[in-house]
Amino acid sequence: MHFHFEGSLTARDCKRNIPHQFVAPANIGQMDISLRFTPQGVQDMTNMLTLTVFDPGRFRGAGHRDGADHRVRIGPTGATPGYLPGPLPAGAWIAQIDTHRIMPGEAVHYGLDVTLTEAGRAEIETTLLPEARFLKTPQRGAGWYRGDLHSHTHHSDAGERTVAELIHMARDYGLDFIFLTDHNTTAGLDEMDASATEDLLTAGGVELTTFWGHALCLGTREWVDWRVRPGAGDIVRIATATYANAQVFIIAHPQAMGDPACTGCAWRFGEMMPGGARLVEIWNGPWECDSNNEQALSLWYDWLNQGLCLVATAGTDTHSAQDYAARPGFNVVYVEALSEAALLKALRAGHLYLSAGPQVTFQARNESGQRWIIGDTVTQPVTFTALWANCPADAQIRLIANGRLLSQWMAGAQGEYEWNMTPDQAGWVVVEIRGGNGGLLAITNPIFLQQDAMEM
Repeated sequence: MHFHFEGSLTARDCKRNIPHQFVAPANIGQMDISLRFTPQGVQDMTNMLTLTVFDPGRFRGAGHRDGADHRVRIGPTGATPGYLPGPLPAGAWIAQIDTHRIMPGEAVHYGLDVTLTEAGRAEIETTLLPEARFLKTPQRGAGWYRGDLHSHTHHSDAGERTVAELIHMARDYGLDFIFLTDHNTTAGLDEMDASATEDLLTAGGVELTTFWGHALCLGTREWVDWRVRPGAGDIVRIATATYANAQVFIIAHPQAMGDPACTGCAWRFGEMMPGGARLVEIWNGPWECDSNNEQALSLWYDWLNQGLCLVATAGTDTHSAQDYAARPGFNVVYVEALSEAALLKALRAGHLYLSAGPQVTFQARNESGQRWIIGDTVTQPVTFTALWANCPADAQIRLIANGRLLSQWMAGAQGEYEWNMTPDQAGWVVVEIRGGNGGLLAITNPIFLQQDAMEM
């Protein structure tokens, strides 16, 4: 059985979800879908049309990747990367064209073909996923653990890089944990969950890749409907539901280069600037890249000065084996035990610092010896202590209070510094480590200072 659709699109059709419905009979053993369009681009900028598939009851996958020829195969035991294998139920299916980028000028002409093959005649030649074992890593106790919250594989736009290759890279770089967050699909998460080992916690999520901004939903194993628009309130509901499920919603690279070069990459949801968001990715990839991390840092400082206890995160956004060698920022998180649930809890509490190499300890204590760590709030005079190690020769320590430089000095390879503060002197304090060129090498989340309500 075969279905054919075709049409023409202009720049006015950019940022649309265009459904094409077809009805599958019973006893289908294989589905092949092909999307082709011309021209592939205009001058030096490509058009970007992607394909999302729904069966009569649920999401069946998405292929968020470039190219003018998308070919998808779905069967009971295998599927093209980005798509979900399983039974092919009878009823109304939808092949949805998502128009992420259509450049002005020449119209885009597309053809969409769906071929259904009866069970018994199908020949699935797709990536077969290993049986999902959902291994539980042996508990590793309380401590600081380093890892990546933002990564991609061939299930979205990381070329041919598989889940296994991503995990191998993370292990080579000595990470303790890594989250897989492919664009608008959960297709790689069963394999990710099945790959837990004693030395590496593998965790899951999705990068919600809307037309007007990206966000990480960490901890979910369910597809998140990304077809939302600014001003409609849907993005707020998604964030609220994510937090309510003890998961984590993170605004990703909010100041990144936007359209048309990086379609949808810049955050444009005015109702979440930051609205109900509790975490924001201020460090995406290497510090000096087109994610405009310095501007994201300034935005975060401004939000902190508005009295918002917003947590900063890093994400390598890795798409290739070379990305870790570029010294991106990783997250170093204090957890009660190394598990996905404990990591999500610690992220929500802000118990982490971000680093491309240096190690940082930042804490406060009062006269009786009570201690607070990164992310905590103190309501009394305290002594702050900052310790650092593994710094390059030209590194500088910078103490930032309420967004202003409190003090700075050459770091040396390692060192320690103490100073006293009271809640009436600042609302929050962070420690930065910067290189000789001014680029960020490490930064803590704040320790907050709040005047006791009885004293105000």
